[in-house]
Amino acid sequence: MTAAPGSVGPDDAARFPDGDVLVLRALGLGDALTGIAPLRGVRRAWPRRRIVLAAPAGVGGWLRSLGVVDAVLPTAAVDSLDGVRLDPAGLRPGHVAVNLHGRGPQSHRVLAETGPARLVAFANADAGHDGPPWRAGEHEVARWCRLVSWAGGPCDAADLRLPTPGGPRTAVVLHPGAASPARRWPVRRWSALARRLVEAGHRVLLTGSAAEAGLCTQVIAGAASAGATSGASMDPPGADAPAVSSLAGRLDLPGLADVVGRARLLVCGDTGVAHLATALGTPSVLLFGPVSPAAWGPAVDPHLHTVLWHGDGAGDPHAHAVDPALEAIGTDEAWDAVERALAAVAA
Repeated sequence: MTAAPGSVGPDDAARFPDGDVLVLRALGLGDALTGIAPLRGVRRAWPRRRIVLAAPAGVGGWLRSLGVVDAVLPTAAVDSLDGVRLDPAGLRPGHVAVNLHGRGPQSHRVLAETGPARLVAFANADAGHDGPPWRAGEHEVARWCRLVSWAGGPCDAADLRLPTPGGPRTAVVLHPGAASPARRWPVRRWSALARRLVEAGHRVLLTGSAAEAGLCTQVIAGAASAGATSGASMDPPGADAPAVSSLAGRLDLPGLADVVGRARLLVCGDTGVAHLATALGTPSVLLFGPVSPAAWGPAVDPHLHTVLWHGDGAGDPHAHAVDPALEAIGTDEAWDAVERALAAVAA
């Protein structure tokens, strides 16, 4: 895989006279959002340099539109960097490389191959690189802020916040999907939660990717079936829109951010949308399973976010069946947390 960020124009040369900083974070949405705070530290460390982010084009372009970075070197979202090469052709000589992707050695070598004047990364003997030590179990935001602060760019978790869309918060957003089955709460429980929200008078929106549209349809069908059994209507008389509707596959990233930013409450698993709620200050109820919230939970505003978890952090986040710790979260427990969160929003 090769890509280039484009040639440097006269405007870039004038705005960033000291050259470029190439930052690697070729990961998914949640990883990108937890990377916002250290990226702001990178800006502080090198204010006269252009910040070029090697990341998936969609999330990279969105961060560029927000002014977090200045240019994007598009990559796929990958865990393994085998065969990945970053083309340095669009970078000015003497660039600084910052590894926000991993501990190395692969990610160190991918950046080293671009010929940087300096590599900022955690210490890794296999890559022959000296730097601050990697700490197992450290919160993802704190870890990368520590690295960038060490390099001269002070930053902390408060830097991950993004501007909110403004206006009234209306619907409750449910995001039932996740990258792996291990982190997907059972469909029937999402349906039961949606039904209870409607019966309590709330408008419910489901979000997800195009691949998760079928999952959202199942949630709506299950909620409607349960409502019919109980005699409750899923579409109250006089409503301008159905009480539960799906936006799965219909939103780009800015659109998703707008929906989450205007939500009264987000309920989801341990997935990227949870970090979007954290960045936008949207109250949330988060259902964790195989991964500890100490490493990936909300890093700011604990009063806004309720985390449910019955695990020990030893689960497999990539397993092909729901994690026992996630399955241990029952519908009643989730509903109690949702009721408390909604009451706090209304207070």
